[in-house]
Amino acid sequence: MGKVLIPQEIAKEGVEALLEAGHEIRMGTGLSEEELAREAADCDAILLRTAAVTRRVLEAGKKLKIVARHGAGYNNVDIQAAQELGIWVTNTPDATTSSVAEFTIGAILAAARRMFEMNYAMKSGNFFYKNTHKGTDLAGKTLAVIGLGRIGLAVAKKAYYGLDMKIIAFAHNKEQKDVPEYIRLVDWETAFREADFVSLHVPLRESTRGFVGARELGWMKKSSYLINCARGEVVKEQELIQALEQGQIAGAFCDVLEQEPPAEDNPLLFMKQVSVTPHMASNTEECMAKMACQAATQVNRVLAGMEPDWPVNQPVGR
Repeated sequence: MGKVLIPQEIAKEGVEALLEAGHEIRMGTGLSEEELAREAADCDAILLRTAAVTRRVLEAGKKLKIVARHGAGYNNVDIQAAQELGIWVTNTPDATTSSVAEFTIGAILAAARRMFEMNYAMKSGNFFYKNTHKGTDLAGKTLAVIGLGRIGLAVAKKAYYGLDMKIIAFAHNKEQKDVPEYIRLVDWETAFREADFVSLHVPLRESTRGFVGARELGWMKKSSYLINCARGEVVKEQELIQALEQGQIAGAFCDVLEQEPPAEDNPLLFMKQVSVTPHMASNTEECMAKMACQAATQVNRVLAGMEPDWPVNQPVGR
């Protein structure tokens, strides 16, 4: 049994799982570094959503044994500091797969049929805007999946079997024999040049920060779309804005941005050929419950003296 800090509200199923295991729960009062450091001081675990857990927070938590990330990404945790301090960091790698893949398919459909642009025109009283701004079918079009982890593979499968799309992919750690036969692995440049839709599915690391920019956007067809349901920082946002303003690509669907919430004057918010949503791909009732429960399970295991199922580090001394 231990004390678990939960800085942001999670699904009740996760809270119940912790209480049933006999843990005491401390709901956080704020997300600043100072608040997190103060509230983690006497806690054994942190069940984390989007707050930033820095070295200062980890050092303040003298009793911390685990930071359980509620979701697949873990770029908001100082992994090196946790490693050195003997603190497990875990995630829920499969909890978001289906939800994010479904959302991505919806994003591709919305971009192809210019749904948000049409919605804006309708609300402005222009029913016949559609006559001069037609969408495009997806059957036979080429989808480039950048990153073939769980979500990338799920998106490829849904797009191939559900939408009759051709699938190409870039994945530096995969060989053709390791992927389904309907996916053709290609090099970095070919992925952008051949695709009608480029969908990003990579974690945010230093190696992926800003790895899609003017060069890649310049390779894309003028009729193509960029879909980003990964992390905003993997795209050089100003270079994307410039490419859109200059008509280098047809449009974009961004569920994530470099700054969240975005600045009120961010040009992406006002471009008709761009759909912007508030980092919501995994924001379903089912997915939130699954993430909360899986994160709670990792807390329960570690505080019971066991190793976690989904570690993202190997703490010193473990």
